[in-house]
Amino acid sequence: MATSGDGGDRTIRRGPYPELTLTALLVGYALGVLITISMGYACLILGFSHEGSELAAILGFGVLRGILRRNSIIENNISQTVASSVNGASAGVMFSVPALFIMGETDFNPYLMVFSCIAGGILGIAFIIPLRKQMIDFERLTYPGGVAVATVLKSPGAGVHKAILLMIGVALSGTVSFISHLTGFENWALGQHIGMPDYMNGVWFVSLLTVGIAFIAGKGGLCFVIGGYACYWVLAPILARMNLLPSPDQLQELGQTMPGYLRISLFRPVGIGMLVGGALTGIALALPLIISAIRSMQSAAKTGAAMSKDEMPIKLLYVGIVGAVIVLCVVAVSSVEQMGIVRGVIMAVLGTIWIWMAGVILSECIGRTNWSPMSGMTLIAVTILIVITKGLGDKSAIISSVMVGAATCMAMSQACDLMLDLKTGYLVGAIPKRQQMGQFLGTWLGPVLMIGLLFVLHKAYGLGSEKLPAPQGTVLASMIKGILEGDVPVLKYLAGAGLGALLSTTGIGGLGIQVGLGFYLPFSIVLTYTIGTILRMVSDKAKGRHFSEQVGIPIAAGLVIGEGIVGVGFAIYYIVAGMRGG
Repeated sequence: MATSGDGGDRTIRRGPYPELTLTALLVGYALGVLITISMGYACLILGFSHEGSELAAILGFGVLRGILRRNSIIENNISQTVASSVNGASAGVMFSVPALFIMGETDFNPYLMVFSCIAGGILGIAFIIPLRKQMIDFERLTYPGGVAVATVLKSPGAGVHKAILLMIGVALSGTVSFISHLTGFENWALGQHIGMPDYMNGVWFVSLLTVGIAFIAGKGGLCFVIGGYACYWVLAPILARMNLLPSPDQLQELGQTMPGYLRISLFRPVGIGMLVGGALTGIALALPLIISAIRSMQSAAKTGAAMSKDEMPIKLLYVGIVGAVIVLCVVAVSSVEQMGIVRGVIMAVLGTIWIWMAGVILSECIGRTNWSPMSGMTLIAVTILIVITKGLGDKSAIISSVMVGAATCMAMSQACDLMLDLKTGYLVGAIPKRQQMGQFLGTWLGPVLMIGLLFVLHKAYGLGSEKLPAPQGTVLASMIKGILEGDVPVLKYLAGAGLGALLSTTGIGGLGIQVGLGFYLPFSIVLTYTIGTILRMVSDKAKGRHFSEQVGIPIAAGLVIGEGIVGVGFAIYYIVAGMRGG
């Protein structure tokens, strides 16, 4: 027998609490769709995604406990696991596939792309499951994100209260976004009204989603903000004082504004270099963690840590791995006519090996630091694949490499997400096998959503545009073009790479990448992001971190969801209206 455990409802229950139930699965799917669409949209604006487990846990309490009156925290844990598994595609797909749209290669087979991403997700989960006991039970890695979610699950009353606050944020952000889309008031040119020079780019992006993401990131977003201000409020005035900026007549000949010229010709290529240099340096600095991960695999093999009644049967995992590898082979061979079986098999095998290595490395990194160099690992994977396919023709090499590269990115995202969720389950008493099943059951839906969403958003707004800059996809596209064409601003890339590498050696996780994003993204986004960063710092100082976490973050998460859903809704409307008009 067991009681409800919340101190209020003392109903006596017989048998185990509900865990992997149909209700948990369906609620997980519904929440996963909502979170994935919102986070995918945000990722195309800001270049990074927010881990969805805590958000899913808060929403899950609102539905399971608040509406359905169910009071099992481990059932809510399963629902959260399924939802965050679906959300794994917001980073897994949005870091890679947008490169094809930016490069104009939109005639790839979307069904093959979906199957490739699903296969990658399955591989990522299957490869990481045998290390659960070693990393969580034996080594007891921290996984701060998993601990945060467990705290939410252990506070049922607070969970429902957070869900209400989140819905308030959704309503507020959705309303502002709706008005913004309807009126076309998406940028506020405050700088022009106060006499600010045009090279300082005093235009604010009207976006509560950006404010919400910044609030959630907290002080960690300061580096991103500093990068943007360094460009337009430090470097640009220096260049102007030295008479190194083009005149109005020259800008007119180029067909550009001053902020556009600065971003496209100078700051964006340097920012791309910083992203690449910072990511690769982060991987190099993670070498001790890589060695630790290898030792973990060796220890797990020696002790038979994976062979437990609490885990999924190892034979079933082998079947999943073999099946996913076969799918990757089929995807690689079928992606382009010129591929050939031998080259396709090589791509699939190398992709599988990289998934295994990268998944373990990133899980170790996120377990110790709550940060993982996923973008760098994706860049390396696609670079290797491009080299293998070079000679097939640029178009074929691009499509096949990104297709298999998207699978590796999806695998890394799922591996990290599962280990965070398993840490949560460890703390709340969930059965790992059931969480693992929930992760497998959720991984197929995210790629379906994200690939469809990319086509919708690209048709409505254009990926790589001011509206949706898709930073990670643009960096990947630039790297691919550089490899295939050799026509890149080498000096600017090298300068940025050196600066990004230098910043990443400071010991602050991802510093080079964060500052690089500030260089790369439109400054209007950075200005708006500043509001959320300041609000979080003021909240922490005046009200305390507890208030920020219990009240501020749920509202901020609602701001992300509200604008994301409205933005996608308007994209669908634009497409339908265009079809009717045509």
